[in-house]
Amino acid sequence: DRKRRSPVRGAGVGRRSVCHAMSAAEALAPAKQAIKQQAFYMKKALDQRHLRTALHHAATMIGELRTSALGPKAYYEVYIDVTTELRHLEEFFEAEHERGRPMVELYELVQHAGNVLPRLYLLLAVGRVFLQSKEAAAKVVLEDLVEHCKGVQQPLRGLFLRNYLLQCTRERLPDTGSDYEGEGGTVSDAIKIVLANFGEMAKLWVRMQHQGPAANKEQREKERAELKVVVGGNLHRLASLEGVTLQVYTAEVVQPLLELIVSCKDGLAQEYLLECVCQVFPVAYHTATLPTLLRFLSWLSAAADESAILSLLISRLCALEPADGETEARDVFTPVADHVERRCASLRLLPSLALALALARLALEAYEAHTEYLERALSLASTRLESLGVVTEKRAVAVVQDLLSLPLKRKGGDVLYVLELTEWPRLVSRLPPHQQRPGGSR
Repeated sequence: DRKRRSPVRGAGVGRRSVCHAMSAAEALAPAKQAIKQQAFYMKKALDQRHLRTALHHAATMIGELRTSALGPKAYYEVYIDVTTELRHLEEFFEAEHERGRPMVELYELVQHAGNVLPRLYLLLAVGRVFLQSKEAAAKVVLEDLVEHCKGVQQPLRGLFLRNYLLQCTRERLPDTGSDYEGEGGTVSDAIKIVLANFGEMAKLWVRMQHQGPAANKEQREKERAELKVVVGGNLHRLASLEGVTLQVYTAEVVQPLLELIVSCKDGLAQEYLLECVCQVFPVAYHTATLPTLLRFLSWLSAAADESAILSLLISRLCALEPADGETEARDVFTPVADHVERRCASLRLLPSLALALALARLALEAYEAHTEYLERALSLASTRLESLGVVTEKRAVAVVQDLLSLPLKRKGGDVLYVLELTEWPRLVSRLPPHQQRPGGSR
């Protein structure tokens, strides 16, 4: 946010230059104390219904979030303290609404705060009640709030500001069956709003890697990893929308969502966010949109671990069940195996074997009657090992043994079953003689 001097004087704003020189631990204690002090004065003013004075102290309190001296964990503590105290202000706004005061009046009043970050937190606090009042269409207010939040582009501050936006609007989206549907908008509007917030948060998260000197890159990556849950919160909210049915997901969600993830061009972000997508949406949604998902996986950054995402996706597909009236599950094995075979040439040995193991599990758990699927998974591993001769690397040996023992365990140790598989003895031959018993000599 902009660095201009705040007209509101207080411990948080006036101490910023000193905080830069402090360690995070040294900066945290005085920040928490300043929040406690300003919150006391804010609540006292609210009790006396002196709103402008209360907003003055609230803005000073929020000013503690303008610091650059704290890492993500310490900043989160300050954020929690501030947003907890802001609940008192939100309750005051609710009481004012019940007394008949127009919320649009308060919505405009809080925009006079001097600094961008305090102003936006106050705007979100009153925006929560503005939505509740239904004085304006929910989609209009929500779009305005999302747009206003672009005023903070410092990554850490921006991420937590947008997390507060998600928190304030969580139950006030025009979802199907909600109180805000109809004149307030439709589930399509809710989807666009959550996706817009998600896209901006992803950009801020990626931008963190470019903040500061190159020598601190490892520390920045660690801090980014700590913040991934904040960004992923948007995906959980999107998946929880009642109106995001399979039809709506296919038509309105999957394509723009995957475009946002791939366009961030950052391996860490792409990997985590795609894993979130695999986890939060139902298996049936992935089955219906599998060609689209696999196509986008082909466009990931080289730094993203595509094999980890594929392994997770395959493990989710193992839970696939036949549709009503059908005797077996829809064939998702073939398109996934086709994709894995195309990608295996560019993958290291262990990820390739791990994917073969995942495909074998899918074949046995969802398509037990189709032994050709299991044969294909075993063949994938054998072919990948062909140029190496006998495998000696311990971790690779362990994966191959797991792969060989999987059908045995599934069939209760029936050796005749596995001996009828063409690819099983071929894969066994890739192990050293003393380790050719599945699970042996580890």
